[in-house]
Amino acid sequence: MQFLADESCDFAVVRSLREAGHDVLAVAEVFPRAEDPSVLARALDEGRILLREDKDFGQLVYSSAHPSAGVIFFRFPARARGGLAKAATGSVRKASRKLIRALG
Repeated sequence: MQFLADESCDFAVVRSLREAGHDVLAVAEVFPRAEDPSVLARALDEGRILLREDKDFGQLVYSSAHPSAGVIFFRFPARARGGLAKAATGSVRKASRKLIRALG
């Protein structure tokens, strides 16, 4: 799967997904400090699912019905941050299998 990790996304998630074989671009690496609409537009143009930890995309994507290739929103309490990358990779793996079965 292809992802675009927003700057709000913990870089451990980026590394973990890359190690699992996913194509992950990180905003911090390719166009730091980009505005949210530009990030969303790039993800859509490239068919990438956006990875976020900020809640502010809810207004842009859901309330405003802005088109997207998909958004995964991670919300982990501070005490559980150590498990974020593993949980994110596991969730993507499960979702990938479901998508493959549904499309297959």
